[in-house]
Amino acid sequence: MPFINVKTNVSVSPDAASDIKSALGQAITAIPGKSEDWLMVGIEPDYLLWFKGTNEPAAMVDVSLYGGASHNAKTTLTSHITGILTNELGISTDRVYVKYIETESWGWNGSNF
Repeated sequence: MPFINVKTNVSVSPDAASDIKSALGQAITAIPGKSEDWLMVGIEPDYLLWFKGTNEPAAMVDVSLYGGASHNAKTTLTSHITGILTNELGISTDRVYVKYIETESWGWNGSNF
């Protein structure tokens, strides 16, 4: 049950959003046991976002995970995420933060896992 939320100060076309969603669906498999089947993706374009004092293209990405993941798996996913944002939106990898949130409680379908 991962959720990836991308906040960026870049405009994102519907086609680019769809491509990002699909690429993140492939990238999430870097975390053992995770797949696009349970992935939720949010994209917040044109977000008021400054990094290093400028509003040059940048992104803040939150990755929420039910359970946890190894440092190596998260490093691989970070590499995939930054690559996706570079390829799709032209955001330099050094202008992307990726934050991981791990939880043992996750609600779905009126109940919790």
